[in-house]
Amino acid sequence: MLQQFKVPETDAIRVPLAALETTVQRIFAHLGVGENEATLAAEVLVNADLRGVDSHGVSNQLNSYIKGYGDGSINPLPNWKIVRESSGTATIDCDRGLGLMLAPKAMDIAISKAKEVGIGMVTMRQGRHLGMAAYHAMMALKHDMIGICMTAPGPLVLPTFGRKARLGTNPIAFAAPTKHEPAFVLDMATSVIAANKIGLARRLGTLMEPGWVAEADGTPIMEPADPPPPLPDSRSRYSDRILPLGSTRELGSHKGYGLGVMVEIFCAVLSGAQPSTLGEADDIEHFVGAINVDAFTPIEEFKVMMDNFMRVLKETPPAPEHERVLVAGQPEAEMELDRRKNGIPLHREVIKFLHDTCAEMRIEWTLTPN
Repeated sequence: MLQQFKVPETDAIRVPLAALETTVQRIFAHLGVGENEATLAAEVLVNADLRGVDSHGVSNQLNSYIKGYGDGSINPLPNWKIVRESSGTATIDCDRGLGLMLAPKAMDIAISKAKEVGIGMVTMRQGRHLGMAAYHAMMALKHDMIGICMTAPGPLVLPTFGRKARLGTNPIAFAAPTKHEPAFVLDMATSVIAANKIGLARRLGTLMEPGWVAEADGTPIMEPADPPPPLPDSRSRYSDRILPLGSTRELGSHKGYGLGVMVEIFCAVLSGAQPSTLGEADDIEHFVGAINVDAFTPIEEFKVMMDNFMRVLKETPPAPEHERVLVAGQPEAEMELDRRKNGIPLHREVIKFLHDTCAEMRIEWTLTPN
């Protein structure tokens, strides 16, 4: 995460991992979610905070889930089912269930199929937000598999040369196992910025960077800008004018645009659903996959080669004013070690929100600082 998105220590209250998970689990249970699913949802959500992906953790997502359960757009007890299946594939109807709980179940199916035939691919339609995509991709690692997760969360991003949002931020997550080095874990939006980071910039009082968003006519804003105040429905006035990865055609926005369309095809069209700009407003489609490395090459050889590859990348001489070269997943692994030891830093506003929510739901307050 960029330095500007980290909660300043002066505004941070560090809380223990276990206490935060327990608090979130109790909130989900109060919302009518089954006990096991509430526990799983809390683990997935807090794992984002643990790895430093605060944009997809408790701070920025829990409130939207509470609203979704409250207004009925998220089904607390979905009757999800497989509607089409082969030896290596499946399509799931999520029945408006939250992806925090259903994507892990889909990934379990993909892993089981990959054990049998080498590859497992599962599409998910009529779903809801799945949180940090990397969590679901990383489930494959403990099985010595490569994991993939994609999600199409609804129109927020402009096509290159466009002035109306047609695509989601459409993240792609990819996780590959290693032997001793931290696993390679890439989790990236196909837009320049995740939508939640506009809200983070507002909370932390930082500027939006050039190339994040466009003016109302679709012209990219290519200088620093103040984040706008939230609208009454909590959306930013820029939230549906985010630019694709690359920002402008000259800087390669057609590549981010193309990747975003690819994600829509994998998640929506392949599942039999409409792309997000044509479908139901609340529906979010997903795709998860598992690749059994040993079906292609001996797993131990693969993991040793991955270690060597990661080390060579990290040993690259750094450019001036930079301390080191990193690989995807390394900063998150380092952040996880720190936060397991020293607690998860939450902004004072978030602590107040959690306290007020627990009071309203009559949930015992046990989230004491480290």
